Amino acid sequence: MPLTGPLAQRLFAWAQYPLPHHALSRLVGVATGSRQPWIKGPLTRWFVRRYGVDLGEAAEPNTGAYPDFQHFFTRALRPGARPLCAEGELACPADGTLSQFGRIDGDRLLQAKGSTFSAVELLGGSEERAAPFAGGQFATVYLAPKDYHRVHMPLAGTLRQMVHVPGRAFSVNPATTNHVPGLFARNERVVALFDTAQGPMALVLVGAMLVATVDTVWAGTVTPPHGHRVAVWDYPASGEGAITLGRGEEMGRFNLGSTVILLLPGEQVTWDADQSPGTTVRMGQRLGQLTD
Repeated sequence: MPLTGPLAQRLFAWAQYPLPHHALSRLVGVATGSRQPWIKGPLTRWFVRRYGVDLGEAAEPNTGAYPDFQHFFTRALRPGARPLCAEGELACPADGTLSQFGRIDGDRLLQAKGSTFSAVELLGGSEERAAPFAGGQFATVYLAPKDYHRVHMPLAGTLRQMVHVPGRAFSVNPATTNHVPGLFARNERVVALFDTAQGPMALVLVGAMLVATVDTVWAGTVTPPHGHRVAVWDYPASGEGAITLGRGEEMGRFNLGSTVILLLPGEQVTWDADQSPGTTVRMGQRLGQLTD
């Protein structure tokens, strides 16, 4: 049943506080990773019906060809299913709903009407890490279960640092986003910091309730948690071990739905006038014009 009323949304959010978030997520991971035909087959068929999945977009439209539900959920798209916008334009990193976007007010990003959270906390508690994005710009994309769940590069970039930030695993649907303060800075997340032609860029892959794993293309599975402390990996700018990804290339994926947050410094993008919170977006589409 849709959580349309304010009271229903508030109760849904409050009910999540005492739940064992990570235990539930790991349990779901076991089920969705099962290769037993009597589990993966019915689960996949139910999911396709329940969420209206467009199998015509998939590189492999035959659901029986996937070894388990996890592989189906993170399925690749057929070539050409997501055209990339023109050079000089900011590409959307994922399919989903554009929850919020715009200017970072000092250190604060808008989560929902009347609610903000800190860039320092979002990026793992480092003021140095967050400093380039003060007064910059951001976009938050919510990936619902029906959406394509791979995350791609909005700009070409060279990876400089990856950060795993342990935390809770609240749902990130609109009902919870509206009623859990600082949600994205509370949940477990993976931060990827890149050098780009527009300056530093951060992509934050936020975990959520029932998200079994968050993966990156260079490190594989980063979550489940490595521990209770922030973990940091540094990467060279060039030479052996350097990781450079082109605009539109895959950089990570969610194993069940979640949220990705893009941060840019300064005034690097002029947002398109037809964008507004709640707009449906697709990976690769134009979000705005980049500045010179």
